[in-house]
Amino acid sequence: MKGLISSLSFSDHHRVSLTKTPTFLKIIVLSFLSIFLFFIVKRFSFDITTVTTTTPSSHEFPMSFTSIPNQTTTSTVAGKPPPPPLRRPGMAVERTGIIDENGAMTNDFVVGEFDEELIDSVVNGKVNGTDEPLESDENRGGLRGKIGKFKVCDESMRDYIPCLDNVEESSRVNLSERGENLERHCPTKGKGLDCLVPRPKDYKLRIPWPKSRDEVWLSNVPHTPFKDKANNKWVKKKGDTCIFPGDGTQFVHGANQYLDQISKMVPEIAFGQRTRVAMDIGGGVASFGAYLMDRNVSTLSIATKDMHKHKIQFALERGVPAMLTAFATHRLLYPSQAFDLIHCSRCSINWTRDDGILLLEVNRMLRAGGYFIRKAEPVYRHEENLFAPLKEMQDLARRLCWELLKNEGDISIWRKPLNNSCYLSRGPAVQPSLCDAGDDPDNVWNVNLKTCITQLPENGYGANVTTWPTRLHSPPDRLFSIKMDAELSRREIYKAESKFWHEIISGYVGAFHWKELNLRNVMDMRSLYGGFAAALHDLNIDCWVLNVVPVSGSNTLPVLYDRGLIGVMHDWCEPFDTYPRTYDLLHAAALFSVERNRCNVTTIMIEMDRIVRPGGRVYIRDTTPVIEELEEIAHALGWVPFKFDGSEGPHSNWKLLIGEKRL
Repeated sequence: MKGLISSLSFSDHHRVSLTKTPTFLKIIVLSFLSIFLFFIVKRFSFDITTVTTTTPSSHEFPMSFTSIPNQTTTSTVAGKPPPPPLRRPGMAVERTGIIDENGAMTNDFVVGEFDEELIDSVVNGKVNGTDEPLESDENRGGLRGKIGKFKVCDESMRDYIPCLDNVEESSRVNLSERGENLERHCPTKGKGLDCLVPRPKDYKLRIPWPKSRDEVWLSNVPHTPFKDKANNKWVKKKGDTCIFPGDGTQFVHGANQYLDQISKMVPEIAFGQRTRVAMDIGGGVASFGAYLMDRNVSTLSIATKDMHKHKIQFALERGVPAMLTAFATHRLLYPSQAFDLIHCSRCSINWTRDDGILLLEVNRMLRAGGYFIRKAEPVYRHEENLFAPLKEMQDLARRLCWELLKNEGDISIWRKPLNNSCYLSRGPAVQPSLCDAGDDPDNVWNVNLKTCITQLPENGYGANVTTWPTRLHSPPDRLFSIKMDAELSRREIYKAESKFWHEIISGYVGAFHWKELNLRNVMDMRSLYGGFAAALHDLNIDCWVLNVVPVSGSNTLPVLYDRGLIGVMHDWCEPFDTYPRTYDLLHAAALFSVERNRCNVTTIMIEMDRIVRPGGRVYIRDTTPVIEELEEIAHALGWVPFKFDGSEGPHSNWKLLIGEKRL
């Protein structure tokens, strides 16, 4: 070797040419160099591979929260955790996923930051902080020419609700006291909405909350009740606004006094602690729910569409959670044990018809140990036939094992049992009977009502939620009842989702000035465990969120309600049952990537335009090809769209599309 080195020394006096050496020496030198280069390349490529495989990309997280845990489950079952990754000394790698270096689930991760100055310059139409305007999309030669502008619908459709105003389909339903005609009858394929629902004449940007609780613009609610009932007490005209004097029709002394009375009758109800989620059936303009918000109770007001009063539209314009739905022949689109309290004040529902099928539906949705409150019409004459309906209901409630806690004046309060012991101790002939063990009480999409008592889980799931606000971030037991792949890492997924959305929404609050937008009615169009809604609460955005769980995914509704949130199941291939101009903000994360395989994304975008308010915004987070397609549709809808890189960076396949529906 010494001789070899000497022969390769390149001095001025003894320069040796490699081409003049013997052949065997050439082979030895080339072999030595090849082996040396092989080890160098192998060492370098091993380091690069190690770093790449130990840093999962966070852009996969919002697409599916159920695909990643399979890795964790496999390694846990095998009993041998993967070996720690090898890194070169001094090489720092920032994790941006939800799996740690050992492949286990973790909520310690980074989602990145927004460039607030850059975003502010785009949103406000300025370049580098100057007053120089940005070029329009027409000047930049964007995608606007590929799809023409959508036409505006006829003025008569300004309050059009496709599945509830479908005269052609609903006319085919036989009218009966069951109210089938009030349920969903969506347009058939090819007959859906293909135009933009117009806003009313003189429509104005809504009055901000909390002032809107007591006052809304008269021009924003086209169907005013003044011509129908001049002496009504639930809404009055004041100049160019409508005011709500505490809903004097239902609560003579005002809603607050009524709530105080309930608390005095049954202190265990504990508004804002034990009772967090409530339902108000046929609750007028939702004053019951509006005033419960001051007591940290989230109340969903429901009613059928009344062509004469449109009270749900008033409730939504006020900024109170409300939905159009009907107690008729199908289950309501909420899970079992959803509501801590269900309230009915003069709701004109025959609870005992068809063997008590409607009260059995209330029983399904009422949480174990929850309360049902009925405020009856006042009876001034002591006639036996006027008290008969109440007596029939009391008898049915007794057979449902409800305990009558208080019955004062026209207010009755019952409590549902905590377990099945009372049901099982009844005589064999007592009706209603228990539902079959195979009945899924959380299966609600297009499921008929049943005349049987929904059994409570033997493991106590649903009954053992914690008090508010602890329950917002405590993984509930019903997390393990969801049909999904992951088994051992569900709590970790739940916590990771919450952390993920908290950091994302923190970026939105700072970069897009969410606290200055006066958001009130918000919809999360593809909610999983409610991390988006929880983040808005934690960041003190004064709004309410309707969490929509699509039928195309796992039914996570029980988890949402156990957290103290409200939500509903829906198929986005069909229109949503709400009035036009309902929501200030629509949020859709990875929704279109899933639904584009089931239905036309253009119809979903038209529906979004129908339900978002003028002055409202749409935030869509999805893959790059999907965002590019939706950006083109957004232009055709007349929105002002902005496209941004996701928080994972410009090389991620995830993008953010913001659409502003300007007045």
